[in-house]
Amino acid sequence: MPEIRNMTMNFGPQHPAAHGVLRLILEMDGEVIERADPHIGLLHRGTEKLAESKPFNQSIGYMDRLDYVSMMCNEHAYVMAIEKLLGVTPPIRAQYIRVMFAEITRVLNHLMWLGAHGLDIGAMTIFLYCFREREDLMDCYEAVSGTRMHATYFRPGGVYRDLPSMMPKYEASKWHNQEEVDRLNDNRQGSLLDFITSFTDRFPNCIDEYETLLTDNRIWKQRTVGIAEVSPERALQLGFTGPMLRGSGIEWDLRKKQPYDVYDQLDFDIPVGTNGDCYDRYLVRVEEMRQSNRIIQQCAAWLKDNPGPVMIDDHKLVPPRREEMKDDMESLIHHFKLFTEGYCVPKGEVYSAVEHPKGEFGIYLISDGANKPYRLKIRAPGFAHLASINEMVKGHMLADVVAVIGTQDIVFGEIDR
Repeated sequence: MPEIRNMTMNFGPQHPAAHGVLRLILEMDGEVIERADPHIGLLHRGTEKLAESKPFNQSIGYMDRLDYVSMMCNEHAYVMAIEKLLGVTPPIRAQYIRVMFAEITRVLNHLMWLGAHGLDIGAMTIFLYCFREREDLMDCYEAVSGTRMHATYFRPGGVYRDLPSMMPKYEASKWHNQEEVDRLNDNRQGSLLDFITSFTDRFPNCIDEYETLLTDNRIWKQRTVGIAEVSPERALQLGFTGPMLRGSGIEWDLRKKQPYDVYDQLDFDIPVGTNGDCYDRYLVRVEEMRQSNRIIQQCAAWLKDNPGPVMIDDHKLVPPRREEMKDDMESLIHHFKLFTEGYCVPKGEVYSAVEHPKGEFGIYLISDGANKPYRLKIRAPGFAHLASINEMVKGHMLADVVAVIGTQDIVFGEIDR
């Protein structure tokens, strides 16, 4: 027999299945992994440090760029932390809009995860299916904020503006003739809420299609069942949150256990796994999409029936309306002061956490009474999950590393913050 020696191998940082700039150094015994050493820091943006040099209201845009697949959920935690220090409660309509968009973001995140995870493991079609639905939800982002990704839509005291009464429409071009455009615009005749309602009506059938492709697919099950099993006790010790923790059988969800905004007034369930393997985590996230769909439906129905303000009426925190700013000297001063200096937040410290699509996303904020944070610390769920990768892949094959990175749903913006 020839002598087999251990090999050391680089996985990434520019690996298509690394989901960001992750460099893994793998020690291999043939095809079996004996050790995995994750190296980070190749994308470092210094978000926490940058936030300490900017007024509070100018750092909201940095939050979008952390986990750049769960944009509004990152903003949600940051804005809630500022509101806690200020002692401000946003109007009820703003809370419903926030919850609705947080759940739209969760669906966006899980669609991205499912498409990419499927593609990593060799399922091409699921990627195309998921992106078909993502397109509609990105249009919802664009309708409220003017941008498809980095929305900066949540603000301390509410949201940037109310939901638009018209949905943007496609126009005929050399790529799309009038007949095609009419078909695409069929569900865009009403308001944004009508568009969201029509999406939630057809989305459960789309999830059924994903499950038809994958759930009983024998290749999918061979690649995920029994891979990277984590016991409930070990999941807690490793600091898992979100679907990673629920996949191991622990029913922990901040939306139920420590409700914020209007989650305590909505009806939804927490999906939980039993075996703690990649397959269970897949099932948990797919069921989460169904539950998010229920929440979006309830929020959309409430918002249709209950008009009202979406921002507190305090020009020390919120810019005046454009017309006021042009006509009234007092409003012009408020506007100028707000966008140059921001506002001073009372001394104190606060921790604010949301149930982010990937787990518990927390913002720990210390204020010394100035107009910028003294210290901002971000608790990113992906960071704790990545730390467990050595334990999860040890004893598995090289191909399973890809399945494990996929099941952790890693996005590097929040890890290399």
